[in-house]
This record gives sequence, structure tokens and C-alpha cells, in this order.
Amino acid sequence: MNFDEKSLFLDAMEDVQPLKQCHDVHWQPARNLRTRQQIDLLQLDNFLTTDFLDIIPLGTPLEFKREGLQTGVLDKLRLGKYSQQASLNLVHLPVEKCRQQVFAFIHQAQCDSLRNLLIIHGKGRKDGAHANIIRSYLARWLSEFDDVQAFCCALAHHGGSGACYVALRKSAAASEENGERHAKRSR
Repeated sequence: MNFDEKSLFLDAMEDVQPLKQCHDVHWQPARNLRTRQQIDLLQLDNFLTTDFLDIIPLGTPLEFKREGLQTGVLDKLRLGKYSQQASLNLVHLPVEKCRQQVFAFIHQAQCDSLRNLLIIHGKGRKDGAHANIIRSYLARWLSEFDDVQAFCCALAHHGGSGACYVALRKSAAASEENGERHAKRSR
């Protein structure tokens, strides 16, 4: 602030009296203004459903293989031969939150050209346990994605029956790169 601005300010404030320290003035605390709910545009495209569910018995392992996928790929997936590029933990989350997170996770993995994922859903002791309900929904949801090639139970050190490995389809860019690499070798 230069001298002219300061003198103008002091002139304007000349007749202002400071507030006395009195107890009859009560300042209202700032109200908690509700933050506007952000519309998650990604979730608008979420096609995963929470309709009627056939609960998968605990003794039945999670396993799915898209038609045309070689059995060797599923065997390697089951044996944990593919390194996990990302993981998602759904333990103790409500079904709707799990639905949203699974959709966002698979979508982001596709955008990042990831191929091998680990999803931890937890273990239940009874068929009706929350973890088994999430597990059953997860089996349905993963099979609804066209880019999910296969999924199966994880190895014990990755969570065993409380987790599953997921194999995604190779992205178009990765397929093209792979084709170029093998084309150079054949020359």
C-alpha cells in the first residue's frame, strides 16, 4: 500500500468506532453449507446390477472363462503365474459401494491397459455372510464385462478363497505392438 492509498483509507475510517467487548453480541458460527453432490459421470454408465442374486455356495470356487480363451491361460491364472498389476479391496463395503468401485476399477484398468488384476472380497463362514454375498455379486458383475476374459480364486498368499484373479482382454494398442514385435521377428 503506498502513502496515498493509506491516507485515503485512514480518512475513510476516521469515524469508525471499534466494537466494545460486550456480552450482548453473539456471533453465529458459519453454517455448514451442503456441498453440492457431484454427479459421477462414470457411474452414469454403470451397467452392473444388484437385482435378484443366486448366492454361490462357499464350497464352489469362483471361476469363469470366456468362450475362445485357451485353457492354458486359465491354468496360468489359477496358478498365479501372471503378476498382478493392480488390486481392489472390497472387504466390509456395502454392496452398492462395491458395485461402484468394481465398475470404476475395471474401467480404469482398461484405460491403463492393465491385464491382470486382484480383487479381494473377503471370506465368509456361511453362505449368507456379507463376504459371500459380495463374492456372488462379483462373479456376476465380472462376467458382465466384455473385456473380462477370465477370473478364478487367488492363491493363499493373495487371499485364497477370499480373493480372485481377473484377466482382462489385451487393449488394441497392446495387440498392435505385439503384432509389430512378432512381425519383425519373422522377417
